[in-house]
Amino acid sequence: MDSSMRAASRLRERLGSAVFARVAGPAGPQNRALIHGTPGPRWFGPDRPIRAVHGDASMFIGGLRALLLQSLHPLAMAAVEAHSGYRGDPWGRLQRTSTFLAVTTYGTADHAQQAVDRVRSVHAQVRGVTRSGEPYDAADPHLLGWVHVAEVDSFLLAHQRYGAEPLDGAGYDGYIADMSRVAEALGVADPPRNRKELVARIGAYRGELRPTEEAREAARFILLHPPLPWAARAPYAVLAANSVATLPRWARTSLGLPRLSGVAEACVTPTGGALTAAIRWAMAPPRRPL
Repeated sequence: MDSSMRAASRLRERLGSAVFARVAGPAGPQNRALIHGTPGPRWFGPDRPIRAVHGDASMFIGGLRALLLQSLHPLAMAAVEAHSGYRGDPWGRLQRTSTFLAVTTYGTADHAQQAVDRVRSVHAQVRGVTRSGEPYDAADPHLLGWVHVAEVDSFLLAHQRYGAEPLDGAGYDGYIADMSRVAEALGVADPPRNRKELVARIGAYRGELRPTEEAREAARFILLHPPLPWAARAPYAVLAANSVATLPRWARTSLGLPRLSGVAEACVTPTGGALTAAIRWAMAPPRRPL
């Protein structure tokens, strides 16, 4: 290996380690070894679409989009505002979410069920009343259903647009079906199992969605004030711009997000594609020497 290849390898390792540490947290290496190294049956085999989607760098954009979209349900947003600590510990929240996705996607069936049980235990304690006096309950199957479909729609769209190897129609239906397995375990009633059902279910929630001051404050925090070092802010801004660009117009308007000009919007997707490709390169496992 010549010096330029060694330098590229070191750069790749440093960048990949930095991204992984942010997303997975201090326990990331131990969790990864446990998830992938424990023998036993899995909920999803190696050929399942959920593994292709959740293992791709497009999840960075999909995850941001999901947070923005989910915030438009006032009951879901009230629960996040009062109980999640997203301002005080945003990285902890991200790390818990990414670990849950990794365990349920790649881990053993026993570990996946244990992860689901922990989440359900937390949800059982999240209850309250919104500023307008509406009661909320994080364990409510209907409210869980909105969080689920917003997440699936976001991960799916991001993978279609930025994924390294976008799936075909049957593959995306398979992804939605895979995610319904996790949703049912969490308490969602009759989750959608294909794209037609997903579109219909999101449409059915539209009458419940409305902008709140908490949602707009959350959007400003997520998009404009991330707790990141300055060196990471430019790449994050690209991810954020692409997450906004993939939102439906009604969601952007509800959150008070500026509408991009045609020229600006045309430039957003290529930058998102380039950045996700760079993240994918950095986080790919190193090749073993021949």
